[in-house]
Amino acid sequence: MPGRLHRSTRGDPGGRLDVARLILILGGARSGKSRLAEQLARQSGRPVVYLATATPGDDEMRQRIGVHRANRPQTWNTIEEPIDLPAALDQTAPGDLVLLDCLTLWVSNLLLDGPSDEPPAVASGRIVEYSERFIAVLQGRDISMIAVSNEVGMGIVPSYETGRTYRDALGQVNQMLADKADSVYLMVAGLPLPLKDEPPDS
Repeated sequence: MPGRLHRSTRGDPGGRLDVARLILILGGARSGKSRLAEQLARQSGRPVVYLATATPGDDEMRQRIGVHRANRPQTWNTIEEPIDLPAALDQTAPGDLVLLDCLTLWVSNLLLDGPSDEPPAVASGRIVEYSERFIAVLQGRDISMIAVSNEVGMGIVPSYETGRTYRDALGQVNQMLADKADSVYLMVAGLPLPLKDEPPDS
């Protein structure tokens, strides 16, 4: 179907979960996004590649990253890449399920990676262009993906320019992924609300 990623073949009936080519999970902080993504990945019965975008900027973040690493199944491969997601996808194999956690930090990393005096419109355009390239690479590979991102459109308007630029850029990236996704869910208090397609098994 033009404009969308096609579904993968169905899994066997032995408890494995069918995984669409692209699932997007949105939600606020501590809404259960990552937990649902990991649950779906575990149930898939597929080889899982955990694509982490977090960087250890301080002791608290280093501790968070350590906890996440310890909680992942040992059979999962991990790629830690804060910026170059297309290059990270080049390290995957056909049939892999990539769990991308998360787009929120990736967009932040991209924004901070630009010149300090970069105009907001230029920064947003650069991030959108990079996201288009990422999606094109994803569509060209024989893999599936579960992507996690924060929904930033329901809070207050940031009082500073960089915050507004970030909110706008992430909102655009979320819309781009949602448009291409087979399934989109909004997490609220640990509960998945289906925005596109059927809700996942819980």
